[in-house]
Amino acid sequence: MISFPTAKNALPMLGLGIDAGGTQTRWALASADGAIVADGAVEGLSALQMGSESGRAAVHATFTRLCQAVLAVGQPRAVVAGLTGFGGDDAVLAHTLAALLALDAADVSIGNDIEIAYRDSFAPGQGYLVYAGTGSIAAWIDADGEFHRAGGRGVLLDDGGGGYWIAREALRQIWRREDEAPGSWQASPMAQAVFAQLGGSDWSLSRAFMYGEDRGTIGRLALAVAASADIDPLALDILQRAGQELARLALALTARHGPRPVVLAGRAAQLHPVIASAMRAALPASLTMEQKVARPHEAAARQAAKAVATAASQGTGLA
Repeated sequence: MISFPTAKNALPMLGLGIDAGGTQTRWALASADGAIVADGAVEGLSALQMGSESGRAAVHATFTRLCQAVLAVGQPRAVVAGLTGFGGDDAVLAHTLAALLALDAADVSIGNDIEIAYRDSFAPGQGYLVYAGTGSIAAWIDADGEFHRAGGRGVLLDDGGGGYWIAREALRQIWRREDEAPGSWQASPMAQAVFAQLGGSDWSLSRAFMYGEDRGTIGRLALAVAASADIDPLALDILQRAGQELARLALALTARHGPRPVVLAGRAAQLHPVIASAMRAALPASLTMEQKVARPHEAAARQAAKAVATAASQGTGLA
């Protein structure tokens, strides 16, 4: 553990960035020069959990583990966090993080996780981000800073092409085939991989998984689909359709706001190359598309560190 002086003005100018999604919550500490000095991850969370007592307790527990890991490295002086499901109206989240990190609530900035991810790829006005994690969304922040979206409505409504959608499509196809020909799963590499992850082929296991697990856990079942795509046409078809779903999001923003470069990011988009290739094939040839490994927690950390440095130079607030 690294020890730092306790006087606030003597603390290193570290900024903490947090990217919270359904599958995991990643964090990073950045110094004033933008260098990432530490990072890590804890379990996923969603701002939507704040709607219930049990959900609030779960979020608090996750934040506690995250802050303990951060403080074992150093004391941040500002936080920029992006949370999935955040609607901009929950001050409890900022106060919770501030209390756990011994900061003022004014030192903690919380927004939507996709806004953080967007700024990791584009400056406002430049292009469209299509992000596929547990869910899916396309985003554009215009030159005036206004956030525009397509998709991102949640896994119960849509979120086509995300990890949850891929997992649900796989189980849906597997059990439809079982309806028609019981035992057919034994000839399907995808079904074998899925059932191996679930612990067996009995319907009760699939039922308990889909209706009892959180969306992040369900989304991780997409790994089994991707692992079998090269030898199972059904798995390959699901991933190709996932790419087409992600293309639909980019096309929706293009229709509304005009053609701009597109970046595809997110852990689900990296599951298999066919996802990106199917998305590319569904877009006009004139539309530039790039796939990148997003690190929004690092972008958020640098943003927080910059705020600390700016405040220090001005002799205000965070310093």
